[in-house]
Amino acid sequence: MINFEAKHKDIKLMIKFSEVSIQKGDQTVLENINWQANSNENWAIVGGNGAGKSTFLDAIAGKIFPMKGTITKPHYDEIAFVAKDYSFNRIVQAATQYYQQRFNSQDAEIAPTVREILQNQIKPIGTIDEKSISLSPPEFSNQALEEKANLLKISHLLDRHIVTLSNGETRRTLITLSLLRKPKVLLLDNPFVGLDVESRETLHEVLNQIAKSGVQIILVAPPNEIPSCINHILELKDGKISRLSTQAADFQQVIHNSNANLHSEVLDNIKQFPARNDFEFALNMRNVSVTYKGVNVVDGVSWQVKRGEKWALMGPNGSGKSTILSLITADNPQGYQNDYDLFDRKRGSGESIWDIKQRIGYVSPELHLYFNRNTEVWKATASGLFDSAGLFKKLTDEERELTEKYLKLLNINHLAERKIYQLSTGEQRQVFLSRALIKNPPLLLLDEPCQGLDYNHLVYFRDLVNELVQELDKTLIYVTHYENEIPPCVDKRLKLEKGKVISLEKGI
Repeated sequence: MINFEAKHKDIKLMIKFSEVSIQKGDQTVLENINWQANSNENWAIVGGNGAGKSTFLDAIAGKIFPMKGTITKPHYDEIAFVAKDYSFNRIVQAATQYYQQRFNSQDAEIAPTVREILQNQIKPIGTIDEKSISLSPPEFSNQALEEKANLLKISHLLDRHIVTLSNGETRRTLITLSLLRKPKVLLLDNPFVGLDVESRETLHEVLNQIAKSGVQIILVAPPNEIPSCINHILELKDGKISRLSTQAADFQQVIHNSNANLHSEVLDNIKQFPARNDFEFALNMRNVSVTYKGVNVVDGVSWQVKRGEKWALMGPNGSGKSTILSLITADNPQGYQNDYDLFDRKRGSGESIWDIKQRIGYVSPELHLYFNRNTEVWKATASGLFDSAGLFKKLTDEERELTEKYLKLLNINHLAERKIYQLSTGEQRQVFLSRALIKNPPLLLLDEPCQGLDYNHLVYFRDLVNELVQELDKTLIYVTHYENEIPPCVDKRLKLEKGKVISLEKGI
C-alpha cells in the first residue's frame, strides 16, 4: 500500500463544544453538547436515525452554527468534509440535474470527467469550442492524483464521465477529492454507504493509513463498520450525548421489534382497487447489452421476472445493476436497440415512457437529491402521481384524499407538513416509499432503499416492504449489497459481475 507522508505531528489539534445547542427550523437537533477531541483522538459518532449525528459533523465543518454555546476548532480550510454528492459544485450539479441523464450515453458526454472534477478543471455546461474558455492549471500534480486514485482504486475511472459512475464509484471519487487537499481533520458521514464488500474493506485500510499519517478522523458510522483506527466513540440519543467510550464492542446493535404495521383500515380500502396486473412478465430480457465507449456495462443479460415474483438484484459496484434498472424504467436510450419486454410489450413498439413509469414505483437512495429540500412531505408523496420531482400543479380533491390515505397507510401522516430536510433518513425513506406506492403500481423497484438507516430503522423498513408487497400483491425487484436487508418474501436472486449474470437462483 502507499505510504502517506507524516504531517502535523507536532500540532495539538483540538475541537471543543461548550454548551452547544443547534436548531433546524423549529426543531432542536443538538442540545447542551459538551465535548472535546484532542489531536491524537479519532472519533466515531453513533446513534439512531434522527439523533443528530450529521448535524454534529456539519457543526465541526462550519456548515451550521449553534444558536447557543461555542465551538472551538481549526481553521475551516484545514477541515475536509467528504461530500455525499456533487451538489457542492454548481457546474457538476447542473450536469446531473436530470435523473435520466445518468443512463444516457449521449447526455453523459456533456458531464465532467472524474479527472476534471479532481483537478478543478470543469468546463461550463454547453461548451462547444474548448478554445473559447480558459481553465485554471490542474490543482494537483499528476503524481499526487495517481497516488490517491490508486489508493481508492479509481484510476480506471479518471476519464469516465461522472454520470456513468455507480453509487460506490462516486463515493470513492469524492473521498479521493478530499484526500488530495491534505486536510488536518477529515470528516466522513456514513462513508461505507453504497459500497460493496471489497470497497468497504479497501476504505477501512485507507482510513487506517490516513490516521497513521496524523490526520484526525471523525466519522459517522454504524457500530459494526467502525474502523480499527477509531479510538473514541460518542453516542447521541435525541440530540444529547448518551455515552462515551473507547470500545466499539460497547455499542452492539440491539434489535427491537420493528412494529412495521400498516394502517389496516386504509389497507383494506386500497385492496378494493387492485393494481393493473394484466401481464404475465413484468420483465423479459433476451441477451441484453449496454455499451459505453466500447465497454459492455451490461453484457448479454437474459432475465425473466414474472408477475408477483420477488427478486433480489445483487452484485459489486459497477456490476451493471443501475444500468439494468435504467432499462426497466425506460430511462436508457440503448433500450431501443435491445430485445426485451416490459409488461408483455416489446420495448420500442410504440409505448410511451410515461406509460411504463405509471406501472413502476421506484425508490433510490439518491431520489431526495432531485427534490427541493423545502418540499413538504405531502407534496413529495403526491408527486408520485405525476412521476415528477416535486408537485407543480394543484391537486383535485380526490388526489388530495389519496395522498392523505397513503401517508396514513405508512403511519407518517403526522409528518405531512414537515419539510424533507427536517426528516431523519428513515423518515425520508418512508416518504419516498409512499410516493412510489401512491399510483398503485404493479412493480416496485427498490434500489438500495436502506442506505444510511440505522439497524432498527433498517429492520422496520425491510418488514414494512415485506408486508406491503405481500398484502398488495406487488412484483418486487430489490437491489442491495447486504443479505440482512432483503425482505423475507424475496425468494429469487440475480447476481451480476462485470455486466454478466454469474448466478440466477429461484426458490431460495
